Amino acid sequence: MLSIGEFSKICQVSAKTLRYYDEIGLLRPEEINPENGYRYYRVEQLERMLFISRLKSYHFSLEEIKRILGSDEAEAEMLCQILSKKKSEMEKQMRQFQNTLDQLGDDIDRLQEGKSIMNYMDEIDVGLADVPLMNLLSMRRLVRDCEFADAYGTYFGRLFRKIADQQLTMTAPPMVLFHSSAFTPEGMDTEFAVPVEECVKGTRDFQPGLCLKTVLHGSYDQLPSVYARQCQWAENHGYEGSDALYEVYVTDPSQVSEESELITEIYFPIRKKRGGSYETRESERTGSDDRK
Repeated sequence: MLSIGEFSKICQVSAKTLRYYDEIGLLRPEEINPENGYRYYRVEQLERMLFISRLKSYHFSLEEIKRILGSDEAEAEMLCQILSKKKSEMEKQMRQFQNTLDQLGDDIDRLQEGKSIMNYMDEIDVGLADVPLMNLLSMRRLVRDCEFADAYGTYFGRLFRKIADQQLTMTAPPMVLFHSSAFTPEGMDTEFAVPVEECVKGTRDFQPGLCLKTVLHGSYDQLPSVYARQCQWAENHGYEGSDALYEVYVTDPSQVSEESELITEIYFPIRKKRGGSYETRESERTGSDDRK
């Protein structure tokens, strides 16, 4: 038997932490002296404590560790699955940190060149596109910010299964339309859609018409900057939104190895502000240097 001090010294975990682990049922001492309250641990419990410390180093929460230790998940096969999932999460976080470091470096370079940090906004290309009528197979849901990652897989999965089951013909890459007028904690009114040739139950017409268009190469983290640049362009040229902003996913994120390979088209349907002078779409295509 080891005293709490000896156990603490060997595992390099404070006695206070060991008492807390006892309190939450994560690691209980083998014996507590009823006269003085001293805690004693078996030598065999050292391995359990080291296992807990190992899981903590992988950024598992104490609640997660407790669930793992209290179930069959501690067995090799299940534990391998859990650790593999955690590894993927940490690799994603590392990529995000690297992107942040790269952005930080770019900002430092801009400042050293006497430019504004926000100078990159001027490099976002905004063009005009006249988008024709589309037939969309779609599902519309209220999605909270924390649910978006799973929602893309869930709803596009359902749409693709329906396309396969009914042997429908896709005419363009999948897209998402954002119908909410504002970002709210309750969720965004979001439509997951795939353009198809056939008109069946669950399809609808969508004719965005004149749109601002930007092609984004790289991380989805850059999308807010694109939205802001398009809004600036619309305001400066006397336009306002006419329909839901939407994104077209030219590349499948599950099929690329680097975020730099992602290609996303962002469309902002627009019209001339009321009270402004009317201009035909043909003149719009030929009269601005900002267009592709």
